[in-house]
Formats: sequence, structure tokens, C-alpha cells
Amino acid sequence: MTWTEQVLLPAAGLGDRAAARDVRTGAVLTYARFAHRVTHAAAGLRRRGVRPGDPLVVDLPPGCALPIAVHAASWAGALVLLGGSGGRPHKLVISYGRRATEVTDAQEVFTFDRTPGTTPFNDLAGDQELEFGPIAGPALAFPGEPFLTQADMVENRRELAGRRLFGKHDVILAAVTDPRRLLTVLDVAFMAGAQVVIAHEPTLVGCRVLIAEHEVSVVVAPRELGRRLRNGSRLRVLDDTLAGSL
Repeated sequence: MTWTEQVLLPAAGLGDRAAARDVRTGAVLTYARFAHRVTHAAAGLRRRGVRPGDPLVVDLPPGCALPIAVHAASWAGALVLLGGSGGRPHKLVISYGRRATEVTDAQEVFTFDRTPGTTPFNDLAGDQELEFGPIAGPALAFPGEPFLTQADMVENRRELAGRRLFGKHDVILAAVTDPRRLLTVLDVAFMAGAQVVIAHEPTLVGCRVLIAEHEVSVVVAPRELGRRLRNGSRLRVLDDTLAGSL
């Protein structure tokens, strides 16, 4: 089983149930939509010439687009460079807004917004899907660090899922701004069939509003913010360093 296959597995049985809600954009990503966009965009990346081990930069803000881009790239066989190239050469970049226009050394830049001079990410999706992803090879890297393999990612996600941090009926507030930690929260939550509310620039007041509005049962937040949210409440609050277990 591949890393992305682990994350996609629950989607077959959860259909139109919400997987993630993006507070910044208002977007709601269902499990069915997540699986469809990942597998179809992966096929598009293959048509663009992505081959196993090719580096592909994903530089996106916290939101529903992040797991789609990362897992589409991984399913296509690319080495996902999360947050920047780390000095590695690259052909393709998935970014946004002004950051996308600053990329000058890539073959093609894809964006989820309408940024002049870039290609819409939606253009990757066609009628065909990529049925099988890579079972071996490089999978994920962070700036200045060695890459992690598909086997590394499978083992890590399996270990985190085994802790049973989230349940199928949980609504999780991800008050996490670091893409590395957010991706971990999303992966483990999706593997459990839970729903994630992705906060934008989380504050104490903002988080309390989101907790009430979405009937949140679990919060993942930096230690100090988590302590203040836990105070006087019955919420289950997890330190976001737990999400950094990668």
C-alpha cells in the first residue's frame, strides 16, 4: 500500500461526507471529491511528463488545496518538495498568487487561484484517472532535509493512525499554520474518516468561534493556544508538536 492509498482508502465509503473545511476560502472538500481530484490531477501530471522521482514543489497556504496538491503529486510518482525546493532542481511548481509569479526557473507553474501567467490546477484534471500510485521511491522532502520514501511515509502514517488520535465522528479544528504539521493532521484525520476545520491565522477568539460554529470535538494547536482553549472546557486538545512526528 502506498502513502496516498492509505489516505484515500476511507473515501470509497464516505462519499459526500465533508473531509475538510477551509475557513479562509469557505471551500468544503468531500471525501469523494478529494479522491477524484487527486487521481485525476495525478493523471494530468503524468501527461505533463512527471516521472517517478521527479521533484515537484508544493508551496501553498493552509487549506483544502494542500492535501489535493501533495497527494496528486505523490500519486503521480513525484518527490513532493513541501514548502520550497530546498535547492533541488524542479520542473513543476504548485503555488499561489504572488509567490507563483516569482517562480522563474520552472517549466510550468500551477495555481488554485487565477494568477496571470500560470496554469490553473484544474486544467490537470481530464476524463482519465491514474489508477495506481508508486509503491517505492522518494515521496516527500522538506527544505534542507533528506527525502522520505514511500515506505517511510506508510510506516509513519500507520504508526500515527495506530495511536487513535481521531475517531470517525470527530470534528477537528486544525489551528496549525505550518504546512508540514497540517499535512500530518489532515492525513491522519482522513485515515480515520473524520472532518477537519482548517483555521486561518488562528487566534483565541477566532478558534472559540469556530469551535462553537462547527461543534468541534478535538483541537490541534500550538501549546500556549491549546492551553488557553482547554481552560474551563471539556475539549480534547492536542499539542501541534504531536503533528510534527515526522
